[in-house]
Amino acid sequence: MAKIVTMGEIMMRLSTPNHERIIQADEFDVCYAGGEANVACTLENYGHDTEFVTAIPANPIGDAAVAELRKYNIGTKFIARCGDRLGIYFLESGSSVRPSKVIYDRAHSAISEVGPDMFDFDSIFKDADWFHFTGITPALSDSAVELVRAACKAAKAAGVTISCDLNFRKKLWSSEKAQKVMTRLMEYVDVCFGNEEDADKVLGFKPANTDVVKGELNLKGYEDIFNQMCDAFSFKYVISSLRQSYSASDNGWSACVMDGRTREFYHSRTYHLTPIVDRVGGGDAVSGGFIARMLEGADMKDALEFAVAGSALKATIPGDFNHVSREETLALMGGDASGRVQR
Repeated sequence: MAKIVTMGEIMMRLSTPNHERIIQADEFDVCYAGGEANVACTLENYGHDTEFVTAIPANPIGDAAVAELRKYNIGTKFIARCGDRLGIYFLESGSSVRPSKVIYDRAHSAISEVGPDMFDFDSIFKDADWFHFTGITPALSDSAVELVRAACKAAKAAGVTISCDLNFRKKLWSSEKAQKVMTRLMEYVDVCFGNEEDADKVLGFKPANTDVVKGELNLKGYEDIFNQMCDAFSFKYVISSLRQSYSASDNGWSACVMDGRTREFYHSRTYHLTPIVDRVGGGDAVSGGFIARMLEGADMKDALEFAVAGSALKATIPGDFNHVSREETLALMGGDASGRVQR
């Protein structure tokens, strides 16, 4: 199977049980999560080899994060053990008409304070087929921007396919800074993932007549911005997850893709997700599924359907990681959404 390198921050996630408000909670559920680590977990579940590159403090909390990665066979040999703290995020799980809320406590986390000199990129990308990062990592600090840039340069020099999930986080940086940094990084990127907000806030492209708050999608608008993105950055593929949020517990879920060379545009099957157990990590499951299938030689339509099916299943699982198998994903992709007990 292929070897995929992902790089970013892994955090401790503290979420309220039973959809409680934070002010109500006497305890929190603990797991470890981060966009690039989520993608690595999906790829491992689908049978590929992964290496997750990050910086984690050399203390028991850091040990727990590394153990979580190893539990799911994610490669950890290039993790730098340094710094003083692991980032944390608090998740107040919404329900029905009440949205979920995220509070970050990640300032001065280990990866936000390391530079490229902490990593041997020649060794990291040796025999690698794919490198994936997100817009969250460069948003952490100026040194993180240089870390991502150095990794992209090394991956490109090694002939590795590079993908990026734009993943705009307004609590980490402004749209103005995101566009300044990310447009320069796009010169290295072959495959771009991102939803409508990401395309707008990170790269300045916005689909017309689309309002996800109202549950309205205009696919022609997406086709238009995908064409603009491919013209600007020569992407091989552009993919967007499409979430129609009727409530926090009830979403329409699909995705679309464009081939940057032929400009063929394709929209996947739409899944009705209700009740949603945990929507966090859904976009990462799309990225992981699409990467896995493309590395296996599938065409973009098959890869997108596989990715969306796997990410629809992710919405049924607590935590950020997508714990679904290839067989389960193929079954749903093939039309089995019955949910019948398997005996």
